[in-house]
Amino acid sequence: MSSNIRVQKHCQHCGEEFTAKTTKTRYCGDTCAKRAYKKRKRAEKINVAEQETAKIKVRSLHELQSKEFLTVREVAKLLSCSIRTVYYQIENGRIKAVNLGERMTRVRRSEIDKLFE
Repeated sequence: MSSNIRVQKHCQHCGEEFTAKTTKTRYCGDTCAKRAYKKRKRAEKINVAEQETAKIKVRSLHELQSKEFLTVREVAKLLSCSIRTVYYQIENGRIKAVNLGERMTRVRRSEIDKLFE
């Protein structure tokens, strides 16, 4: 059974006006439908990647908060500052740290907590 419905609509992809034969038609043609599909799939991939990145960031912060001894890089992440700033605070004596060797400076987690008391 065919329908004689003709509805003037605007394409959701290109915005052009077209005559639709059904009430559910969203695009003016196959080309716009394919382009909109690709755009939608690309946006989904980007969204998934952003969610995975957010999960990794949150997980790494939780891991840092549970560690007893931290590297200078980890302290910088926790304090959300630069590595150079952490070294500056260590040199000034605000943060107590132990240098176990070349490139092996470690900071106790409790020293970071003392900064905010």
